[in-house]
Amino acid sequence: MIAVVLVLANTYFLTASRDMIFEAKLSYVQSQALILESALRDHERLTIDNVVLVVSKLNMSGRVHVTVMDARGHVLYDTLDSDAVMDSHFFDAHLSEALGGYEVLYAGFRDGAFAAGAIVPVSRGRDVTGAVYVHETDREQGEFLLGLQRSVRQMTVVVTTVSVLLVFYVLWTVIRRITGILRAIEYVREGEYGYKIAVSGSDELAVLGAEFNSLSRRLRETEELRRRFVADASHELKTPLASIRLLSDSIVQSDGMDTDTVREFVADIGAEAERLARTTEKLMTLARLDGGAVIAPSPVELSALVTATVRTLSPLAEVDKITISTELDEDCAVMGSEDPLRGVIFNLVENAIKYNVPGGRVTITLRRGEGRVALTVLDTGIGVPEEDLPHIFDRFYRVDKARSRAAGGSGLGLSIVRDSVQKFGGTLRAEARHEGGMRFEVSFPEANTALGDAG
Repeated sequence: MIAVVLVLANTYFLTASRDMIFEAKLSYVQSQALILESALRDHERLTIDNVVLVVSKLNMSGRVHVTVMDARGHVLYDTLDSDAVMDSHFFDAHLSEALGGYEVLYAGFRDGAFAAGAIVPVSRGRDVTGAVYVHETDREQGEFLLGLQRSVRQMTVVVTTVSVLLVFYVLWTVIRRITGILRAIEYVREGEYGYKIAVSGSDELAVLGAEFNSLSRRLRETEELRRRFVADASHELKTPLASIRLLSDSIVQSDGMDTDTVREFVADIGAEAERLARTTEKLMTLARLDGGAVIAPSPVELSALVTATVRTLSPLAEVDKITISTELDEDCAVMGSEDPLRGVIFNLVENAIKYNVPGGRVTITLRRGEGRVALTVLDTGIGVPEEDLPHIFDRFYRVDKARSRAAGGSGLGLSIVRDSVQKFGGTLRAEARHEGGMRFEVSFPEANTALGDAG
């Protein structure tokens, strides 16, 4: 854009200025020639005397060079102004045209001066009695145009220099910042997730740097979660395996072990194997959810799943005399898959039973309204401290590790619940009750609403 402006300034602007001066000069010499011609046309024949008389009355002087010819082209009058130089080439070439009754005009710029001339025939009726030649040479206007041209060129040099320096500075700044971003990407690629870019300004590169810092922070958090997940998973799998190995070694190495003790050890081995199987199954479920396995949703009736789950977990509740009550609306269909939704209900109700107090209560409600289906599970158990609430959906997180392990918990159930609920467009909320215990609420779009939105 700067180059285009400079080219226009050096061509169009100077050319337009020159053409304006040409037009003014042509208009001036033509008007002077016509004035003189008008004063001479009353004479039947041009002579030196009447020409001198007319010219003297008109007082034509200064830079204008005036020449008057008779009908045969003989010069009758010629000013002797030292600054006015006749363009003999133009005069000789176009004098015959003027004597033939035609006006001839010309303008030019050479040797640092503007020159303009006009040859006008002097007519009396249809007869041409002579011709008038008016010529002007203007060095002041020429010097002005040359000075203007020099100024424009100097300005062009200055603007070009500044523009080139500015472009190089901008390019250097942009390249330096881009290089910094590329270097940061290399660091993060090598595993340095804590590397940050110094962000300054508010342009696109600053936004890119801020987004990169946000991405690296999320990568660092993800890496920390992955490492913790691997460590916790290894620990969860190692503990039952160690118990199984210890118990089996005890059986093998004890020759005189009685039958009852052997049966007790074998029962313990079975319990540990069952615990190992549950943990493995939950890890596989989380892996499928993390992998984004595509599940074609279909209408699922939650009330039937709740009823079946309560029937399955009733024996577990009877151990500690825990009462389970349900309040279920009919036609509570949601879009999802039966197995993951059954897992959501099972984990919530199982936790409400396991972490309850002897003789406690578990209340399950299922309500439909405003295009959504809400499942609420209340218990009168030990509850969760306020500071632990934000973490209860993290994988392998336990509020009371000793009691959780005793209850057979792996710290994965609520993580599966959260991921499954989110997969089917639902929301999950957990809060501690003032009277003790917990309240979990899961909300899904109603199947009819979901189908309507999809249509």
